[in-house]
Amino acid sequence: MIKSSIKLLTGLSAGLLVMGCSSSSFLSAPPISTQNTSPRITELSEVESQRWGHLDLVRDTVPGMSVDRAYSELLKKKKGQTVVVAVIDSGIDLDHEDIKNVLWTNPGEKAGDGIDNDGNGYIDDIHGFNFLGESYHEQLEFARILRLKIGDEALQKEAKAELEKRLPEAKGTLPQLKQIEQFVSMAHQNMVKGLGKENYSLADLESFEPKSPQEEQQVGVLKQVFGMGEDIPAVLSNLNEGIEYYSAQLDYNLNVDFDGRTTVGDNPYDVNDIDYGNGNPNIRDDKESHGTHVAGIIAAQRGNKLGVDGVAKNVQIMAIRAVPDGDEYDKDIARAIRYAADNGAKVINASFGKSFSPNSEWVYDALKYAAEKDVLFVHAAGNDGNDLDNPSNPNYPNDHQMKNSPEIVENYLSVGALTSSFDSDMVASFSNYGKVNVDIFAPGAAIYSTMPNDEYEYQGGTSMAAPAVAGIAALIRSYFPNLTAAQVKQVILESGLNLDIPVTVGGADGDEKKLAEISKTGKIANLYNALIRAAELSK
Repeated sequence: MIKSSIKLLTGLSAGLLVMGCSSSSFLSAPPISTQNTSPRITELSEVESQRWGHLDLVRDTVPGMSVDRAYSELLKKKKGQTVVVAVIDSGIDLDHEDIKNVLWTNPGEKAGDGIDNDGNGYIDDIHGFNFLGESYHEQLEFARILRLKIGDEALQKEAKAELEKRLPEAKGTLPQLKQIEQFVSMAHQNMVKGLGKENYSLADLESFEPKSPQEEQQVGVLKQVFGMGEDIPAVLSNLNEGIEYYSAQLDYNLNVDFDGRTTVGDNPYDVNDIDYGNGNPNIRDDKESHGTHVAGIIAAQRGNKLGVDGVAKNVQIMAIRAVPDGDEYDKDIARAIRYAADNGAKVINASFGKSFSPNSEWVYDALKYAAEKDVLFVHAAGNDGNDLDNPSNPNYPNDHQMKNSPEIVENYLSVGALTSSFDSDMVASFSNYGKVNVDIFAPGAAIYSTMPNDEYEYQGGTSMAAPAVAGIAALIRSYFPNLTAAQVKQVILESGLNLDIPVTVGGADGDEKKLAEISKTGKIANLYNALIRAAELSK
């Protein structure tokens, strides 16, 4: 996550399976047991790092989801139904080499004719829909609340307090990062010139003799960077990411005077104003990468010898562009959920969230609608390192209209993030958690997946953990189509691996807790066991 990196740097039909697939082969396989599993001693290889979320805890001593094992032992020569997974996110690079062949295509729509051929209320929605029009940068919700004077005096007071908490951090951190980046960049350029090579090691720095106090200082800083286990280009890249992040915070997200919705042309706080958006959910900017990364985790084309393999085969990705660079609007999310449910999606991935939701009832109604349509909604728990059971840590959307009250739907699943470490650092420091409000954990730190322009990159967040679980859900629905959304959720939660080890939550200085204390199940998601459990329930 950017902020954690910055902190480090500034410190410088019951019983039947479709198409001849018998449940007996699933039922004959014993579920994975974690008894006597030991922590990993060796570091992950590059190949393992790029697919660690697919590895097996027992065989590889990595808390992955046993995806590779499930395919090699349970899914050989088996065919399933095609399942549509809606990705409500930023735009997706629809031309990506690893995604273009797994896109949902609306069978009733004719491309580019400007007509709503299938009568679903959306024109030219070939691969999904775009509720953001040509907009991308946006405010955070509390800044919009202040700008538009939404809500009562209490809500205004809450929004102002949040702005006053966030704004000083951005204003203070941005100049620090710029200064550090400038110094490290200059030191790096001078060292490349002094050593006569672009790539140098700590040993090269140790043997280099500075010719001035300034050069001595530069060498000292570069040694510190190597001491953190980072190489100079990676640190410069992280610094530039941080500069972009905090610049966007000040220019757009926290800027009370900014209005990113003008180009869309609607009133986003009027649920009846629906004549907006277009049928093109493609990215609008190369930096608009989030949705592409998420889609690849779920369903990047398997076995094509390109980039990465998604968790699930037999999947079509429905692209729904509704999450800007800033907080999403409740109206867009509510309409996106309904669009997905109405157009054949059986799983929705929701890798987004916010702490203020002035029209949350629209989203609650949409979740109920999706439940009626038998659609599973998989949501990222969030990246603040917070206990979501604490009333002072709101997180939307959720499945309860009052904090910690009974669930209003059975189709909502909340996912926290794991690292590749099978020890006390297994839960990602940024991941939210909660005995009541987080259901399960899945791989979410340093996940390698698709990026715009046929690129691939590591990203981390609960945004990456949710699509891993959405992939499991899609495979269950592919091979066991008689199971309902609520039953698929039940399967995922019951089949996870129960690990009785202490983990640190809330960052390096956080508390040590058992998994059972920080999630509803106390488990980590596992595809292999999920398929076996699904076969039992289907039978």
